[in-house]
Amino acid sequence: MKTPKTSKSRRRDPTHDSGYKLLYGHAAMVRDLLRGFVPGAWVQALDLGTLERCSGSYVTDDLRDRADDIVWRLRWGPDWLYVYLLLEFQSTVDPWMAVRIQTYLGLLYQDLVRAGALSAAGRLPPVLPVVLYNGVTPWRAAETLEPLIEPAPPLLECYRPRQAYLLLDEQRIANAGPLPERNLSAALFRLEASRGADEAMGIVHALLDWLKAPEQTGLRRDFAVWFGRVFLPKRLPGVQLPPLGELSEVYHMLAENLETWTDQWKREGIEQGIEQGLEQGLEQGLEQGLEQGIEQGREATRHILVRQVRRRFGLTIAEQTEPLLARIVDLQTLEDLGDQLLISPDGEDWLRALRHMSVGEEH
Repeated sequence: MKTPKTSKSRRRDPTHDSGYKLLYGHAAMVRDLLRGFVPGAWVQALDLGTLERCSGSYVTDDLRDRADDIVWRLRWGPDWLYVYLLLEFQSTVDPWMAVRIQTYLGLLYQDLVRAGALSAAGRLPPVLPVVLYNGVTPWRAAETLEPLIEPAPPLLECYRPRQAYLLLDEQRIANAGPLPERNLSAALFRLEASRGADEAMGIVHALLDWLKAPEQTGLRRDFAVWFGRVFLPKRLPGVQLPPLGELSEVYHMLAENLETWTDQWKREGIEQGIEQGLEQGLEQGLEQGLEQGIEQGREATRHILVRQVRRRFGLTIAEQTEPLLARIVDLQTLEDLGDQLLISPDGEDWLRALRHMSVGEEH
């Protein structure tokens, strides 16, 4: 199945995707994700003990070939409710995610019809589509399909698709405030947002305590595999790591290398990041040259944005855009605005988003 093209190439990390698929192949991870991060009291009515991974007979070949899709189901009263979990790890936000979600759910429903997996009343089951995102850039894509479609004549409004999805933006969730206690998905989010080996070691220690039971051996092992193949290589590039088959091995490895790895984490931008490295290692003249280069990059990005706004929304909107862009100095924010420009349906929506982001810069 082909997905809609975006203006930027989507650079996926298959190792990261497969690592998360390994973890969310466990009912305990999905249970804690639902219990801890899906809003609404209705979740309490779900029978979390009935969670089961959907076999190939319930998923089309198109879905089965996707490394980033996981489908579970569980009982909600007398009938099934499906959880479509889309793992999204890419360097740029996909502005067409709502289109993808509608396509995937349509394929899932087609297969359920063919398999006769209907309710007692002969209807299709409800589906909760979840996008689990772990990118550095905040997710700014539309979370429903409706704003991605041009306005229609009144007669066509009733035919306008309104597909939505539940976004779980890990980095923002982990940094926003207290997370649920004794929750496996919350622990995973904390690990992804951790800033040093000592912090990660504390989370691993908690996981060892939670996953002591013999029936949790597989999840302990898969957490260890995720550490060895995804988490540690990302933070410690170039470090040779032995195969890890048990979570306790991860804990001891972190403890034995705490001081060395914490220093390397800092150099890689996990603690004080690039700013600390510049303060320690760069000469003043190099810093000045770097700042000049960054400013040139800002100006070039602003110029491109104004030109694209003029082409999309006309001269009047472009003239209002220019002074607002001049307030924004953060390159990442300017790049995020490039994504926003792709999904804004009209000039007024673009200006609202731009004003919001420029005010955020000032604060």
